[in-house]
Amino acid sequence: MKTSDFYYDLPEELIAQTPIRQRDTSRLMTLDRKTGAVEHHHFYELVDYLNPGDCLILNDSRVLPARLLGQRLPGGGACEVLLLIDRGDKTWECLVRPGRKMRTGAKLSFGDGQLTAQVVGELKGGNRLVRFDYEGIFLEVLERLGKMPLPPYIKEELQDRERYQTVYAKVVGSAAAPTAGLHFTPELLEKIAAKGVGIGYVTLHVGLGTFRPVKEDTVEGHEMHSEFCTIPQETADLINRTKAAGGRCVCVGTTSCRTLESWAAEDGHMEAKAGWTDIFIYPGYRFKVMDALVTNFHLPESTLIMLVSAFAGREHTLAAYEAAVKERYRFFSFGDAMFLY
Repeated sequence: MKTSDFYYDLPEELIAQTPIRQRDTSRLMTLDRKTGAVEHHHFYELVDYLNPGDCLILNDSRVLPARLLGQRLPGGGACEVLLLIDRGDKTWECLVRPGRKMRTGAKLSFGDGQLTAQVVGELKGGNRLVRFDYEGIFLEVLERLGKMPLPPYIKEELQDRERYQTVYAKVVGSAAAPTAGLHFTPELLEKIAAKGVGIGYVTLHVGLGTFRPVKEDTVEGHEMHSEFCTIPQETADLINRTKAAGGRCVCVGTTSCRTLESWAAEDGHMEAKAGWTDIFIYPGYRFKVMDALVTNFHLPESTLIMLVSAFAGREHTLAAYEAAVKERYRFFSFGDAMFLY
């Protein structure tokens, strides 16, 4: 299967640079995956597409303000560190710039010395192990000094960092937001629950591999990044009850989908689980538990558009994207949404 099979032409001006003022007034395209029929709505109308007895599964991971701008010591040259994975003992796996000047032993300072660090290792692929030194609680230091690690296609500075968090974000650990959930408001979630839809949470800490392009010519040649995810017992129980009663399991975002599909039994039965997943879903995959998907519009030739194509069919997916371009939908992290059922 060729990577180029998942290309579509996107005018740059359709890439949303800022979040819409009211979260749930973004547009919502619905796609019937059996017929390919497309309709145009607003996100607050999602409640009309959910049935009593369905369950809605949300990823409650919270984004770290993981981008640190500082100086190299001595000399004061500028540096940038992006936290990726907590490796314990105050040490994180990080992306760094400029890489050639941040070899093992390099010393760094952030916030006029409020936070200092040293590069203690170099990993295959260019990432660094960086050990930090600070007073107090690291997450509080990050809240003061860190910036949100926005995707590379967003050029504008984010004025309100909470707009790159879902309203239900709780478990800190992501390097990027699970963006399909950015459209929900507390009021919309209340309406959905009042309709008799069960709401459950999983946690998948989104890595920057989410934005990594597929560089191989064939889909099968791509190596997927690993991300840590958790399914609580109450969520597993909710899904099992829902499916047993004939309801649908509706995933919000590709991260919720990948979490469930990573650990579901062949018959769709769920159990509580925590661990690393590198599941790669592309056409030919048989979904075990997900029945419907809420998701944003994804980059051409990305693993995410491949997942959507696996669920709705490549032809239906690309036709829907073509319609979205024609109708001037907003794309990517701060853009509009789709509901595939």
